[in-house]
Amino acid sequence: MAAASTIDPMHQFQIDPLAGDLSGNPFAFTNSALWMMIVLGAILVFMLGGMRRELVPGRWQVMVEGITSFVSSMIDTNIGPEGRKYTPWVFTVFIFILFANLMGMMPFGVIPGVHPFTITSQFSITGVLAIISFSIVLVVGFWRHGFHFFSLFIPHGTPKVLLPLIFLIELLSFLVRPFSLALRLFVAMIAGHILVKVFGSFVVTGLNAEGAMGPLIALLSFVFIAGVSALELLVCAIQAYVFALLTSLYINDAVNLH
Repeated sequence: MAAASTIDPMHQFQIDPLAGDLSGNPFAFTNSALWMMIVLGAILVFMLGGMRRELVPGRWQVMVEGITSFVSSMIDTNIGPEGRKYTPWVFTVFIFILFANLMGMMPFGVIPGVHPFTITSQFSITGVLAIISFSIVLVVGFWRHGFHFFSLFIPHGTPKVLLPLIFLIELLSFLVRPFSLALRLFVAMIAGHILVKVFGSFVVTGLNAEGAMGPLIALLSFVFIAGVSALELLVCAIQAYVFALLTSLYINDAVNLH
């Protein structure tokens, strides 16, 4: 019981230095940086393995081409032919988030000394991705339209008397976009991991408890963990898709002033 009570569901999100010291040292190598490199390495292996251009595509090549076609189709639908120049960023953010989410769900913890870390559960990571997407929107909008870009915040048919109020509301909602984009991914990933950890503590507590109810609670908690984990795998893909989709929609606003 004492061992079960020490389980901290938030400990899995703690950033620990692996080399250097976090206090006053901006170049410390942390577990977050390590797992980011692992994710990037996995993406590199995945992409290189699917770029062989064989006459009869193998399963690996089909997977890579399928993801590429999926993102390209999404951009063509949301932005149009002009959107293809933004495919590299939308594809990058989609594949990075997808792999980061999935790597955080892998059971690497069964290996002694290995502590998996979900980098998309850090608001600093999702925030940087959102800021880059938002910066692209601003640069494209002002580069293509100049100050006419501000017409994006004035819907067609708005009565003149309501123009100041509607403009401020639309501008505020526009400025909130990067925060909501980052927060959505961050909350989705951290919530699922906390649930799994909490019910994992219930399993340990139930197994250590006396009486018949303890094992029953442990069994029910284990079943719930399995269900949440399956749902989390689905959420991993959905969140990557939502982030890429909203990025393409925001870029569409800047390109076409919808």
